[in-house]
Amino acid sequence: MKIPKPIEYNKKKYAFLSDDSRIACNDSDVLFVQTKQNAPFAKELIDKGLDILPAQDLHKYFNLTPKIIGITGTNGKTTTAAIIYSILLDMGYLCALLGTRGFFANDKQLRGKGLTTPSILELYEDIEQAAVLGCEFFIMEVSSHAITQERIIGLDFCAKVLTNITSDHLDYHKTLEEYIRVKNSFFADTTLKIINRDEPKASFNPTNAYGYGIEAKTHLSVSAYSLTQGLSGHIIWREDPRNRDSNLQESLIESPLYGLHNLYNILAALACIKALTKAPLQEIIKHLENFAGVSGRMEVISQDPLVIVDFAHTHDGMRQIFESFKSRKISVVFGAGGDRDKSKRPKMGRCAYDYAQKIYITSDNPRSEDPQAIIADILAGIPPHPAHPITIEADRKRAIHMALDALEPDEILLVLGKGDETNQIIGGENIHFDDREIIREHLIHKTRK
Repeated sequence: MKIPKPIEYNKKKYAFLSDDSRIACNDSDVLFVQTKQNAPFAKELIDKGLDILPAQDLHKYFNLTPKIIGITGTNGKTTTAAIIYSILLDMGYLCALLGTRGFFANDKQLRGKGLTTPSILELYEDIEQAAVLGCEFFIMEVSSHAITQERIIGLDFCAKVLTNITSDHLDYHKTLEEYIRVKNSFFADTTLKIINRDEPKASFNPTNAYGYGIEAKTHLSVSAYSLTQGLSGHIIWREDPRNRDSNLQESLIESPLYGLHNLYNILAALACIKALTKAPLQEIIKHLENFAGVSGRMEVISQDPLVIVDFAHTHDGMRQIFESFKSRKISVVFGAGGDRDKSKRPKMGRCAYDYAQKIYITSDNPRSEDPQAIIADILAGIPPHPAHPITIEADRKRAIHMALDALEPDEILLVLGKGDETNQIIGGENIHFDDREIIREHLIHKTRK
């Protein structure tokens, strides 16, 4: 990647920065930035006597004045980051948001969807742009890949948030133990930390750590809650959980979001804002009602029949959604991405079998893999003689139509895996595909019949 960035280094002026050694070798106006990923390619520049800027020194050459909040975890990063962004904006702060959905600043979208955490040069450029726009906070999603590849090296976080740790990206990290280690490594320093204390796999430096939880009694706890028709509950903040009377603040919360996992996301966001700003709990919570959710995350497409689309693409993400509707009969459409962690596929199949009464196994983004082979991996987690209907249909559009046509009045349909994605990758082809559009169009067609 090459970005315009006038910089003086080793008494020489450069117009651009790049992490591509080929560009830096052939253009005297480009200063090469050495990262963990491109280090093997630096030798050619060293042999030519060209300048090399270590990535850990980038912070010396960028305006990084916004306070950076980093959110990591297997699930919930996008929604938690969006809640923090929304509430801080409503509290009067200028803010930027960077993550899976794109780059936003002060309620305007500056760039579309991309990687959860972009390359280090793009990330630094985004933070500097946020600084120019006067942003006081920069809220970002931090992926396990970004931690391992040191794409966040040199950044000084004002707060770090852990949502949860389950199994994901084992195609990259190889073992669950390594994935857990990487996630927890983000919380090894003395930065302000907001930790899900109901997560048994969390390990962190206790200095400057705040907790939130539904089961655990910690800094931000829940005394009662309801998951019917959105979320409601009674929450309690204690500055010192060991002293039950320590700066005790309590409040009721109401939200149109669905699901226990979204209650966790709300608690994570509230605890972060409370620990950072020290504002009264009720002052923070009054802005929660303005947050209607994130596109493609537990997004209600239809109320009658009840049809919901979500991005859940791991067995734990699916389980959290299913748990939110245990009192309903569940019909589900899902698949698994190709060229990605294969170990989660049978777990996803078993999770769907344990909760749903009707199962439609289809394609997600098969990429270079055979869709039928992916489906076979999912089926491996389901008993050989299932007790309830399982439909195999590799054509995702047809599978959604079949599920909608068979949906009974007392059932809920969950279409999982793609969320707000508007494309499907099949082989080398990238085609327009939006679960939400397909659902709405088919429901309109059924109504007109």
